[in-house]
Amino acid sequence: MTHTSPSSRVDNIRHSLVGLRMPRALEMLDATLRRIEQGQIDGVEALDELLTEELSLRENRRIRAALRMARLPVVKTLTGFDFAFQPSLDRNRIMALAGLDFIARAEVIHLLGPPGTGKSHLATALAVEAVRAGKLVYFVALADLVAQLAKAEREGTLRERIRFLCRASLLVVDEIGYLPVTPGGGNLFFQLVNARYEKGAMILTSNRGFAEWGDIFGSPVVATALLDRLLHHAIVTQIEGSSYR
Repeated sequence: MTHTSPSSRVDNIRHSLVGLRMPRALEMLDATLRRIEQGQIDGVEALDELLTEELSLRENRRIRAALRMARLPVVKTLTGFDFAFQPSLDRNRIMALAGLDFIARAEVIHLLGPPGTGKSHLATALAVEAVRAGKLVYFVALADLVAQLAKAEREGTLRERIRFLCRASLLVVDEIGYLPVTPGGGNLFFQLVNARYEKGAMILTSNRGFAEWGDIFGSPVVATALLDRLLHHAIVTQIEGSSYR
């Protein structure tokens, strides 16, 4: 009968951890074995700790990769938002949105208010919550989005670009109204909105009221068509007050 020495078993475990690509568990192995020898933990506890640490590492990697794919300009959180500075906001309502039910319902969230009042912070924070929950997210300023769509139209790939933008469970369009939309841009944006209608959730931030969207998009007709889609199954939050810092 062949007996395997403890050191050989440990070598086998190391080899298995390398093969399974479990670097965190491999890193913790020696310290964990010492704790077992000292009677601090038993084998089941040791296995639980190794797997938990490895899973945590993989989840953090997934989140970092997903945040890069989401193209968030910065990473901000709801815990970092000063609700006391914006008393016009219903904190409970915002925290309820962080439950992400609006994504399952393919709703549109509008965050409206003057520049600097925290609209982009809230939109980014909700996008981060969605990424952490495993949702596919894409974040883009309206001017950049229209430029992408216009480029795709010139290259004959507009349908493919819209299809790509429709894959995201949550599309965040920031800074509506900050820069003028180029001619034809409103129609391109409408095509995207129409393609996502009742199929994918959106968060829109704007420093302009809906009555001014005709000026933003250069056409009252386009603005009306957009709002017809964007205000259906919508949640509108008006942020008032001073510049948020």
